[in-house]
Amino acid sequence: MAEHKQGSMDIRAQEKTFAGFVKMSMWVAGLAIAVLVFLALANA
Repeated sequence: MAEHKQGSMDIRAQEKTFAGFVKMSMWVAGLAIAVLVFLALANA
């Protein structure tokens, strides 16, 4: 069985994917807040 050295795995792809996920989540949250503010101002 191959030896596994803890902390030696390359995680750049996972970090890039997570950063993209966080960025997209922030955009979606901002858009949702903007829609809610617009609806409140338009007396929907």
